[in-house]
Amino acid sequence: MKKLFLALALMGCMGSHAPLQASQPVPDAAGYIVKVGDEAPDFEMTLTDGSKVKLSDLKGKVVMLQFTASWCGVCRKEMPFIEKDIWQKHKDNASFVLYGVDRDEPLERVKAFAKQTGVTYPLGLDPGADIFAKYAERNAGITRNVLIGKDGKIVMMTRLYNEEEFASLCRKIEELLK
Repeated sequence: MKKLFLALALMGCMGSHAPLQASQPVPDAAGYIVKVGDEAPDFEMTLTDGSKVKLSDLKGKVVMLQFTASWCGVCRKEMPFIEKDIWQKHKDNASFVLYGVDRDEPLERVKAFAKQTGVTYPLGLDPGADIFAKYAERNAGITRNVLIGKDGKIVMMTRLYNEEEFASLCRKIEELLK
């Protein structure tokens, strides 16, 4: 009886690790751990002006998150297009918000980065890349964009800058805002 109890106890201990392993998301080829159709992971972020924004408070709006950093050359290439083709076009639409989420850089560097790239859309701070890690593997690369529908679900995700994919992102935003 003692042996049976010991065997069951050991199996219970070994089995207790299975749910932890099963709950860890498997990244896709682009390093995303979320997928289209998922509820966008919630977070609160401090913007460069000191104000705070919480994603769940934005339900009912189309939300675009641009994960970026000053050291990212592709981000620097993409940001002027985001500014011109998305932000300037939709910034006055109350149903649309766009936030750059700057990966693990201090406030002054992020402010300088915005000035250098000429972007006027709001940038937020992501210390430790904790927000980023809700969407992609913590060590995965940037630039990447996540488009969230009015229902709070992920509608589209991009990685790097590709003209066709960017044009598709612009069309999807137009479609969601109709």
